Amino acid sequence: MIVDLPDTTVSKIARSLVNVREEGGAVALGRVLTLLIITTHGLEEEAIEAANDASREHPMRVIVLMTQPDGPSKLDAQIRVGGDAGASEVVVLRASGEAASNDESLVTGLLLPDAPVVAWWPDNPPTEPAASPIGRMAQRRITDAATKPYAKDRLSKLGPNHAPGDTDLAWTRLTHWREQLAAVLDQPPYEPVTAVEVVGSGSSPSTGLLAAWLRLKLDVPVDWRYARPEEWAHGIQRVRLTRASGDIVLERSNDLDATLTQPGQPSHDIVLPRRTLRECLAEELRRLDPDLLYGRVITAGWELLGPPDSPEGTT
Repeated sequence: MIVDLPDTTVSKIARSLVNVREEGGAVALGRVLTLLIITTHGLEEEAIEAANDASREHPMRVIVLMTQPDGPSKLDAQIRVGGDAGASEVVVLRASGEAASNDESLVTGLLLPDAPVVAWWPDNPPTEPAASPIGRMAQRRITDAATKPYAKDRLSKLGPNHAPGDTDLAWTRLTHWREQLAAVLDQPPYEPVTAVEVVGSGSSPSTGLLAAWLRLKLDVPVDWRYARPEEWAHGIQRVRLTRASGDIVLERSNDLDATLTQPGQPSHDIVLPRRTLRECLAEELRRLDPDLLYGRVITAGWELLGPPDSPEGTT
């Protein structure tokens, strides 16, 4: 069910939510959190789709906020429930002019009572998410360094502006890589790693985050670089761990598979698919406490790492 509310107010939207539940049989029982999505026009549907899929694991109220400081003062809204909202209820807010001047006032009256708040910026996050009006309301704040604005120093900015509760989907995309590498090192011969190499796409901030994690956890030099775009276009390509008995190499050959090579063992093909936006969002919604490891990686690990071995687009 979709209900359009043109030129409305927050109080009218709240009343309409109650009416929709009463008339359509939708209930708010079991909603575990409020997810605030702050985005721009044209990108909202992908974010809503990911939230709807994630809501089957985390029933929630989703509030999508899009503001435009220009134009007449106006607030348009849309309520989606039932089949149009997965296991959530979705409120889409489009504010312009004076009505868009205060983000906090637009969403405060629509939050689920006594439920945690998670803020997600699919694109164009504030420089300091925790200090923003929406960020101050949230227990968790999710950004994505792989989206706009694109900047070569985007990872360098995450550490100085980090606050407990912040996380980034560029880090979440590394979960399976970290699991595979940890599993390999948890097997004999238990030799110390003496050097590390990480290679990935220049368009992927996950490359630097994986290198920073390995630098922090293994306390050894990490050489990392960006592959040429024509060699590797997306994500992590290869990790090499050097030990006395030989190198361990985990290398992705395509978007789905990777090959694990270890000394004295046959090569193994491993399923290592790229993670979807829905998977990453659902993982982040499983925990509402600060991700302490991410905080250490983006601050201490990044400071220890140093710059990549070569600039983007060169060898």
